[in-house]
Amino acid sequence: MGLLKERDKRFLQSKFKTQLRGEVRLIVFTQEFECKYCEELRELCKEVASLSEKITTEIYDFQSDKQLAEKWKVDKIPALLVFGQKEYGVRYFGIPSGYEFTALVDDIIDVSRGTSRLHPNVKEKLKEIKQPVHIQVFVTPTCPYCPLAVRTAHQMAVENENIVADMVEALEFPHLANRYQVMAVPKIVINDAASFEGAVPEHVFLEYLLAAIKK
Repeated sequence: MGLLKERDKRFLQSKFKTQLRGEVRLIVFTQEFECKYCEELRELCKEVASLSEKITTEIYDFQSDKQLAEKWKVDKIPALLVFGQKEYGVRYFGIPSGYEFTALVDDIIDVSRGTSRLHPNVKEKLKEIKQPVHIQVFVTPTCPYCPLAVRTAHQMAVENENIVADMVEALEFPHLANRYQVMAVPKIVINDAASFEGAVPEHVFLEYLLAAIKK
């Protein structure tokens, strides 16, 4: 039995048909054992890829494909990287279920087009960032505000190749939630130097980002 309902499949199939432009690669790192939700993530990505000829899924083992994991800086599983014509820093650690699935669908469309839906002023400001930036967005599947924060971070990664943005499912990675003192979600951590909570507007997110870079 699939993870997606038939009516959802039909809706996504139509959406992908009209909105996808280029090819999208769903890069999945899992493991046969000691990985909660590994099997579910594999199956979810396969189901999504089956809905459009422009989407493909590549499954890698975290141990036996260690060189690829190191190349793409995958340090935990399950992991999903969303690539288009190039290797965008759009990443999910933990299964994008619940509200987060909508973020994944929108990310797939953005990556296929090679551009985001951020405001033009925000895009221009992002172009000025020349140093590496790592954004982690801690979420839970039942948080209705988390996808907005994830989408903002991922869109910034689409716009600037220096930015890598991770969705991190807090319940699947409790050691990271403890490390970053995640008491509420979404919690956004930037370069381990700054953090804030809440699904803020994109221009406010940008202000936090630029302030963190200055640190």
